[in-house]
Amino acid sequence: MDAMNQRITLAERPVGIVTDRCFARDDVPLPAPGPGEILVEVTWLSIDPTIRGWMAYDTYLPAIEIGAPIRSGGLGTVIESNNDAYPVGATVFGMTGWQQYAVLGRGTRVVPDGVPPEAALSIFGLTGITAYIGLLEIGRPVAGETVLVSGAAGATGSVVGQIAKLKGCRVVGLAGSAEKCAWLTGELGFDAAINYKIENVRQAIRAACPDGVDVFFDNVGGEILEAAIANLARRGRIVLCGAISQYNDEAPRPGPNNLGVLISKRGRMEGFIILDYMDRAGEAIAGLGGWVMEGKLTYKTDIVDGLDNAPAAFSRLFTGANTGKVMVRL
Repeated sequence: MDAMNQRITLAERPVGIVTDRCFARDDVPLPAPGPGEILVEVTWLSIDPTIRGWMAYDTYLPAIEIGAPIRSGGLGTVIESNNDAYPVGATVFGMTGWQQYAVLGRGTRVVPDGVPPEAALSIFGLTGITAYIGLLEIGRPVAGETVLVSGAAGATGSVVGQIAKLKGCRVVGLAGSAEKCAWLTGELGFDAAINYKIENVRQAIRAACPDGVDVFFDNVGGEILEAAIANLARRGRIVLCGAISQYNDEAPRPGPNNLGVLISKRGRMEGFIILDYMDRAGEAIAGLGGWVMEGKLTYKTDIVDGLDNAPAAFSRLFTGANTGKVMVRL
């Protein structure tokens, strides 16, 4: 093949807000798949907050190397295969990175025929699996309990709230605009929504959750986490999924100052990484798929076109411009 591989790479590690200086664009020869590997033409990119951490430092994965493509999940079409499990022409999900072509190996999954790419990257991708496992395994809600969700109009939070409703819970969401709050209580069926940008969050949670918060699914961290702790019910559970409010901090901010509430309320706070639960991905996808087919679960996508616009799509996560799952269509 004479084609070149267009890539967006890490030019420098971010300090504070991610700027255009953090990214570079280059063209390199196409990579060649080794034994057991496949070469895919990337068609869609998953844009997720965790990329911010990968750009800056070692997390549960090593930091992205300077000069390497920005790490991310994505979809691609197999164009060369050294593995019978991935035939040429198949659509697959894997860690493609921000580039037009990628070599994939272990951990790559074939996307079944008939699954739209928007669904494959959102409700049936890591987003949906994270919501399913995080809420049901870590939060363990019981019918009649109150579930509070931060970042509720985002990709994961919007699915968490709907699953909680399907499990018979009362659901309250936190979002950053009147439009997003209306979407939560309208189309998604949340019982209440709080606009954290204009309301006193601690007081608003108390008003919306008069019996306390039994499960708090946190995608935000910071002051909102502190406000939720203040309103925790006895034996309440806090699921730590993300802390997007702090990802661009130049220095660590003080943590919640009321962790003692967990003692008096006999509460539990637990973080999780979905990679630890991928042996249950089939279970999660089957459950989510059933609800989607029954019309009980919906999802929204925020699509940006073009590889060169991936940095702009990424910034939408931190400005609150998105509703639902952000993805890039190449």
